[in-house]
Amino acid sequence: MTPRPRLVHTAELTPAELRELRALLDDAFDGAFADEDWDHGLGGLHALVRDDAGLVAHGSVVLRRTRHRGRWLRTGYVEAVAVRADARRTGLGGRVMAELERVIGRAYDLGVLSAGDAGARLYAARGWRRWPGQVHALSPEGIVRLPEEEGGLYVWPALAGPPDPAGELVLDWRDGDVT
Repeated sequence: MTPRPRLVHTAELTPAELRELRALLDDAFDGAFADEDWDHGLGGLHALVRDDAGLVAHGSVVLRRTRHRGRWLRTGYVEAVAVRADARRTGLGGRVMAELERVIGRAYDLGVLSAGDAGARLYAARGWRRWPGQVHALSPEGIVRLPEEEGGLYVWPALAGPPDPAGELVLDWRDGDVT
């Protein structure tokens, strides 16, 4: 039986563990995991699963600020969810997400993640809801709409309850992909 994911802050990961994690993410995303993506997944809590061959699954939750209906919400943003190729479709992604959802549900107003088609089924099956409203970001030039991100964000209600789709989500800015 696979153990419960180990939950650890970025500051507690050793340099060797960080290298192993980056290698897992590079492999899982077929080399399309950019340095900005790596940076986005650091600074929060990591759910790590190991097996006899090493790191097999990972996901992290980092703090972001999201404005909704005039209020800035403490948002647990899910990043860098990956399962080693030889262990996919075995429930490990669900175990990682369960641990991250537990953290989000107890510590954040809202959970948010961005998903492509490949990951969307996992998140939707776990109760994450596709955000049907507008997506904006607080950029260095002010608030800008991100229509290309609409339809790819998923929300987890957490402490603040479900957000109202009539109100937009305004995400804090970051380099690389904003979502």
